[in-house]
Amino acid sequence: MKVNTQSVNFVADIKLIDFIQKKMDKLETFYDKIIQAEVFLKVVNTSEKENKIFEAKLHIPGDDLIIKKQAKSFEEATDLAVQSLERQLKKRKQKTRPHV
Repeated sequence: MKVNTQSVNFVADIKLIDFIQKKMDKLETFYDKIIQAEVFLKVVNTSEKENKIFEAKLHIPGDDLIIKKQAKSFEEATDLAVQSLERQLKKRKQKTRPHV
């Protein structure tokens, strides 16, 4: 799957981009019709420790799934978002399956 990663207000290192790519690729095991994914990484200037935002838009036939997670690190936010997307994809696959 093609994952387009954009970082806002900072430059993401290659390790982080590879980590996100691996995590997003795992989603294809749950739903194989994913066209592509757009990921936005943002750092919010606040006094809170949880100032990293991971936003993802998954393009799938018929609809798009959008998820936004905030955490202390981008890795943690990625994990939370991927878990949530995993649940949504499983639910969608269940709906599209013919009931016999």
